[in-house]
Amino acid sequence: MTMLNRATPDADPTVAITPIEMKLLDHLLPKGGPSPSRASTLSDYLTKIARLGGYPDRAHDPPPGNTVMWLDLSRLIDIRIGAAIEPEFVDN
Repeated sequence: MTMLNRATPDADPTVAITPIEMKLLDHLLPKGGPSPSRASTLSDYLTKIARLGGYPDRAHDPPPGNTVMWLDLSRLIDIRIGAAIEPEFVDN
């Protein structure tokens, strides 16, 4: 994912993450900044994944590396599993 982002940062995010993961990330980390109506790219979503674990995303920070992405992608998977099983326990 990291290398794909470096090669084609403006790629469609569905080449690396699922639409459900995109929806979860949009809910957890809403897009801010000057142009929230701009279409999201692979780079935008990988930055959101990195922010799950505390990546600061400041203007002069390098892009998140492999270790950061690996740790935070596992966090996203845990969130996705929780979102999938939540109705089973909430409806009691």
